Amino acid sequence: MKDDFRPSAAQPNPPKDKRVYIKHKEHGEDMSHENERVHTANKATEDRGTLDLTFLIEEHKKEIWEYKKKEANWLKTDNILQGSKKIIDELSTKLIGLARRIQELEYDNATYKKEIEKMLAEKIK
Repeated sequence: MKDDFRPSAAQPNPPKDKRVYIKHKEHGEDMSHENERVHTANKATEDRGTLDLTFLIEEHKKEIWEYKKKEANWLKTDNILQGSKKIIDELSTKLIGLARRIQELEYDNATYKKEIEKMLAEKIK
């Protein structure tokens, strides 16, 4: 038995990151599955052509779904905009009403001040 084991003819120069058996007696040991295939994602490979009717239907359904999501987002934004406009209109109306009320109170305050001054002037005499 030889102690040195050479790589196979199918793979004479293995990549540096791949472990290979160096000695013949290592063939019974586990290499901890590091040379097995790594699955990157659960994406199914598409074997249908681009002109296949079922493939086209699925693609159009995906596009329709994307447009529906965009439309829902647009409607949400539009509802928020309309609600904001309504709130702004209500607050503007209240602000105008309060500004009028302030003017009325200032006028009343000035009138009452004149009356009080007249009453004090009469009292002093």
